[in-house]
Amino acid sequence: MDQGSHSRIFLIGFSATGKSRIAGGLAGRLGWEAVDTDEEITRLAGKSVADIFSQDGEPRFREMEEQVLAEAGRKRRVVIACGGGAVTVRGNRRLMKEGGFVVRLEASPEAIHRRLAGDAASSGGIRPLLVAADPLERIRELKSSREQHYAIADWTVHTDRLTLEEAQQEVLRGWYYWRRAHPGGGSADLSGDRAAEVVTATSHYPVEVGWGLLPELGRRLARAGLTGPAYLISDQTVAAIYGDTAMRSLREAGIRAEQFVVSPGEATKTLDTCTRIYDWLIGNRAERSHTIVALGGGVVGDLVGYAAATFLRGLPVVQVPTSLIAMTDAAIGGKTAVNHPRGKNLIGAFHQPRLVLIDVQTLATLGRRETVSGWAEVVKHGVVLDPALFACLRGKAAKLLALEAAATTEAVRRSVAVKAIIVSEDERESGRRMLLNYGHTIGHALEAATGYQRFSHGEAVAIGMTGAAMLAHDLGLLPRDVLQEQSALLQAFGLPARCSGVDTAGVLEAMEMDKKASGGALRWVLLSGVGNPVIRNDVPEERVRDVLGRLLSER
Repeated sequence: MDQGSHSRIFLIGFSATGKSRIAGGLAGRLGWEAVDTDEEITRLAGKSVADIFSQDGEPRFREMEEQVLAEAGRKRRVVIACGGGAVTVRGNRRLMKEGGFVVRLEASPEAIHRRLAGDAASSGGIRPLLVAADPLERIRELKSSREQHYAIADWTVHTDRLTLEEAQQEVLRGWYYWRRAHPGGGSADLSGDRAAEVVTATSHYPVEVGWGLLPELGRRLARAGLTGPAYLISDQTVAAIYGDTAMRSLREAGIRAEQFVVSPGEATKTLDTCTRIYDWLIGNRAERSHTIVALGGGVVGDLVGYAAATFLRGLPVVQVPTSLIAMTDAAIGGKTAVNHPRGKNLIGAFHQPRLVLIDVQTLATLGRRETVSGWAEVVKHGVVLDPALFACLRGKAAKLLALEAAATTEAVRRSVAVKAIIVSEDERESGRRMLLNYGHTIGHALEAATGYQRFSHGEAVAIGMTGAAMLAHDLGLLPRDVLQEQSALLQAFGLPARCSGVDTAGVLEAMEMDKKASGGALRWVLLSGVGNPVIRNDVPEERVRDVLGRLLSER
C-alpha cells in the first residue's frame, strides 16, 4: 500500500449504482478532485463509449480504461468513479487494492434496470453491454459474472434506498474505519492545516488547525462548498479584535456576510439571547442553505451552535474557536446548548459543524488565566487517551505556556485528533465518548457548589482529575507514580491540583444532581495508567467522601 493510499477513494460497482454522482459529491465535500473514468475515456477518444465499443471493440475500450485508471491512481486527494467492468481486469484490481480505499456501490438488478431505463429515456441511448432481448436478465448475468471481482472492496454501500447525501455519508463512514485499520497509508487530507476529520453516521467535516488562519476563513468556507450568505456571530470582546478580519475574509471570497454581536460571558447563553439571534436571522431573510459562523470561545460556540441547530430546523454552522478549551473540546463534536435558570446546558442539541477552523494565533489575545485553564483539557486528552501527547506536554510545558507558535500548534493538533477520533466513534455520548468526562464528575460539582464564580472550567477539571486519580489509586487501579506525574504536569501548567474553603457537603450534593448519574450510581471515569481509562459505577461513597476530604483540605 503506497503512501498516498489514504487520499484516494475508488468507487466500483455495476452501471447505474451511482458511482459518478457520488464521486462528484464526495469530492466536493472533501475538497478533492473527482475523476470519472468513462468521461475521461470519452474525452481522450473524442467519441462516446457506445461508439468506442461498436467501432473499436471492447478490448480497445479496456485498454484505454487501464490507461485512464493508472493515471488517476497516481493522483492524491481524488475520488475515482470506475467503469462498471473495470474490475474484470486483474491489473486494475491490483492498482485499486494497493492504491486506496475501494468501495463497492451495490443495487438490486431491478433498481439498476429502472435507472438505466430512465437514463435511456432522457439521453436517447443505452449502455453497450445491456443491448439484449431481456435487459433485466442480462443485468443479472453480468452482475453474477463480476461478483468474484467485487470481492476486492473494503466497504459496500447499498444505494437502492439511499439519497445521494446518505450514500456519500456511508462511504465516508467506511473510509474512516478503513483508515483507522490502516494507519500506515500516509496522510489523507491531513496534510497542511487539516489536523483531523470527524466522520459520524450523520456527518463528516474537517478540523483545520494552523497559525494565522483567520484571514483565510472565506476561502476555506468556499472550499467546503459553503458559498452562500454567511451570518457571523461573536461576542463583543472577540468581535472587537477579530470581527473585521473575519468579515473582510468572507466578503473577499465573494460571500455575502452580516455580523451579530452578543455580550460576553456565561450569562449570555440563554434562550432569550437565542430569540434575539432568531429575530436577526429572520430580518436578514436567512435560509436553510445559508451558513452561520460562530467566532469565539465556548459560550459563543454553544449558543450559536444551538441557534443554528434550531433555526429553520437546522442551518450549516462553522465553528471558529478562539479559546483553548473551545479549540480542543467544545468546538468539536456538535454538542450545543443554552442554560436554564435551574441548570447549565440543560437545553441543547447535537448539531455537527460543517467545518472547524482553528487559528492558534488567536490564543495570543487571551488572558493568562483563560489560557492556563484551557491546558487542562489538553492534559486530559493526553492522560486518558494519548500517551504520546502526555509525553509531549511534559517536555514542552514552558514553550506551551509561552504560546510558542510551532509547539502550541502541534499540541493543539494532537489534542484535536484525540477529540475527533472519540466523536467519530461515539457521536451521541452513549459509550466511548464518556471517557472525555475524566475529571468532570468532581469538576462540575466544584463549579456548581461555588456558584460558577470561583473556578474557571479548566481549573475545576484539573482538581477533578486529581481527585479521580486519587480515587483510582485508593481503589488499587492506578500506581502512585502516575498520580504524581499527572499532578506534576498540571502544576507545570499553573493548574491547581487541590483547593480549600469549599464545603464538601455542597460538592457531594452537586454530584448527586450531576447529569452523568445513572440508575442512582455515579459513573466514574478512572485510570489504570496513562492512556488506560476505565469506567466504574461501583465506587463506594465512603471512598468518594474520603478523597474529597483530602482534595478540599488546606495543603
